[in-house]
Amino acid sequence: MRMPRRGLVIQARTRWLLVGIALLFSLVLLMYLLECAPQTDGNGSLPGVVGENMGKEYYQALLQEQEEHYQNRATSLKRQIAQLKQELQEMSDKLKSLQEKKTPKVNGMNYQGTKEQTSNDLLEFLHSQIDKAEVSMGAKLPSEYGVIPFESFTSMKVFQLEMGLTRHPEEKPVRKDKRDELVEVIEAGLEVINNPDEEDGQDEDDGVGERQLYSENDFIEEPYEIVFNGDTELTEEPSWTSVLHYQCNWFIWVTFIRVGIDVELAHRGYYRTERDKGTQYELFYKKMDGMEYRHVTLFRPFGPLMKVKSETVDISRSIINIIVPLAGRTEAFAQFMQNFRDVCIHQDKRVHLTVVYFGQDGLSEVQSILESVARETDFHNYTLVSLNEEFNRGRGLDMGARAWEKGEVLMFFCDVDVYFTAEFLNSCRLNAEPGKKVFYPVVFSLYNPAIVYANQDLPPPVEQQLVHKKDSGFWRDFGFGMTCQYRTDFLTVGGFDLEVKGWGGEDVHLYRKYLHGDLIVIRTPVPGLFHLWHEKHCADELTPEQYRMCIQSKAMNEASHSHLGMLVFREEIETHLRKQAYRTNSEAVG
Repeated sequence: MRMPRRGLVIQARTRWLLVGIALLFSLVLLMYLLECAPQTDGNGSLPGVVGENMGKEYYQALLQEQEEHYQNRATSLKRQIAQLKQELQEMSDKLKSLQEKKTPKVNGMNYQGTKEQTSNDLLEFLHSQIDKAEVSMGAKLPSEYGVIPFESFTSMKVFQLEMGLTRHPEEKPVRKDKRDELVEVIEAGLEVINNPDEEDGQDEDDGVGERQLYSENDFIEEPYEIVFNGDTELTEEPSWTSVLHYQCNWFIWVTFIRVGIDVELAHRGYYRTERDKGTQYELFYKKMDGMEYRHVTLFRPFGPLMKVKSETVDISRSIINIIVPLAGRTEAFAQFMQNFRDVCIHQDKRVHLTVVYFGQDGLSEVQSILESVARETDFHNYTLVSLNEEFNRGRGLDMGARAWEKGEVLMFFCDVDVYFTAEFLNSCRLNAEPGKKVFYPVVFSLYNPAIVYANQDLPPPVEQQLVHKKDSGFWRDFGFGMTCQYRTDFLTVGGFDLEVKGWGGEDVHLYRKYLHGDLIVIRTPVPGLFHLWHEKHCADELTPEQYRMCIQSKAMNEASHSHLGMLVFREEIETHLRKQAYRTNSEAVG
């Protein structure tokens, strides 16, 4: 009987234990809800108690609160990371400074005679170099030869002016940037010699008393210059009878070595530029009464590429007003309109043509050509301006520019003998900017096809003559007539000098106006712009200077040096051929 009672007691205790555990779990759950549940407004209620609408608003508020919490946390972490980076950079700079103090310097020369600069100073210096360069604003230049031209290139070709006709075998540093560079290098070499560092290996007194000071006069002794190319063999020193005296104290000995880089040497100073590394200078100084030379080596390293700007240029709506002055020459105008039809009307479709015609003879024929093209192509964006006066290219272009009455427009000053491609028109749009840039492309001028293709019965069509070869033409780097510029810029500088009469001169005057202003002049050879050969007549009414320019242009337009040489020595060549034929016939008979 005692065993059943004990079982009842155990069962009762078990029930009370389970009830206690359940109460304890409920208490813990209630405390958890009170501690962890987000606080709500006094009007708030738990979801599902008051209604479904209040539950949706509650969850939206909860999500927004959590998002703000994470954003604040992320901002705080970013701030801490930035502070750590700054402290790390400061510690790195301090460590680098200590290492530089312990490490001997390579040489005593650096930028403006200061000690080696930190990375921040170097960055500031590179930015100042960009500011001093003609990148954001044009530089005021003294003449048309002061412009630093760009070189045009593709992935396979480079269109360069290295062998342009304005270069001379004996060339002084005309451009200010080149002259300033050489003066700076010579003065830097003198600074090294006159203020030597311990590692230069020069005692304060050279062991013989007071140390001598060097000046610019000690940079050169023999006043002569040697210029040769890679095909010339230098066999002996020049004699004093062939000495060339200059007013400056140094001379340049230029060598062109075909190894992919330009090498230029001076008789007592040499410099070599590797395009991706820098420029090395070897300088030699000598006192007039001594036989001891001081040799200084300097190196100007190139800095890394730096982004100046990155922008998107939209030229889809850029209209070009092509202005052509004309007098007579209707056959050439018909050929010009064929090129205009193919390129401007069928391909580009964003041009306006302005023809300024001088005189009455041939005017009706020109008008008929324009009307015929308009009927056949439905092209009506052209203007014909008639001037009953003597031809004046500057006045014709000026009248064409002022005849436009639709506000700002990009203008291309063109000639009837010019052949251009659709790619050139886009180059015109990309390289001219109102109030900032004007574009002066260098034209490739074709030689007389009757001479170039003398071994053929007839010259090939014009389209087949458009090749960039030495015997087919040359870069017309002395001509400034073809230009792309905006109308407001043209009017701001005052346009052409209308006092210039006849042939030549007006384009150079306009070019110099831009050089003396603040606009950037983009000067580069353009592969899609050709000047077709035509016979040139130099009128007796021209001034002596204009007549000389006309004759020079006429001579250079005829043929290359090799073809002209063949014409000059034609009789000698024919005599040689007759002798060869006679000798051959004699041997055959014998």
